[in-house]
Amino acid sequence: MTETADTPLHRHSADDIDVPHRPDDRGSAEPKRRKRRDRPLVAVITGHGKGKSTSAFGMLLRSWARGYRCGVFQFVKSGKWKVGEAKAAAALGGIDWEKMGDGWSWLSRDLEESADRAREGWAEVKRAIASERYEFLLLDEITYPIKWGWIEIDDVVATLRERPGFQHVVITGRDAAPELLELADLVSEVVKVKHPMDEGIRAQQGIEW
Repeated sequence: MTETADTPLHRHSADDIDVPHRPDDRGSAEPKRRKRRDRPLVAVITGHGKGKSTSAFGMLLRSWARGYRCGVFQFVKSGKWKVGEAKAAAALGGIDWEKMGDGWSWLSRDLEESADRAREGWAEVKRAIASERYEFLLLDEITYPIKWGWIEIDDVVATLRERPGFQHVVITGRDAAPELLELADLVSEVVKVKHPMDEGIRAQQGIEW
């Protein structure tokens, strides 16, 4: 494929990238992109307040700006959802974005199909981790299928603990399992103090999606 100014490789080959991507780039096996002090982290952002995914997307942008290979797997939102952050990622280029949910899964008419989608999504995540496809991996709202028993928590913990190479993994969603909190290097809890929905103000573009 011919590289142009609009292709991901070109965008990640600029002079202001710490270690630019090249056609023979080795992804997360390339140590020159990192500082000596860097360590691969597991971060969990949980709690009942608004801002969990928003915080994770902020880290995603930082990693993208540093030239990291980035991937996002959303476990609740479906492909029908036109979320603003996915549109922004497409405009930036160089960020893989997968949606394997069917909307708000707890309202699904076919919970077995929702469970199958979650399991398929997790299987793809495991393949990505094993192949060291990304240096920054965001598992958005994966806490829900874990809580509902669709994805085995022991498998998640083992996969993340034994992941090869240099891979940051960020997990978001309410009610993160204690095993995830124990495994994580960074845990933040977002606490709700106020929310406009409590006053009958509906979710709106640019704020919620």
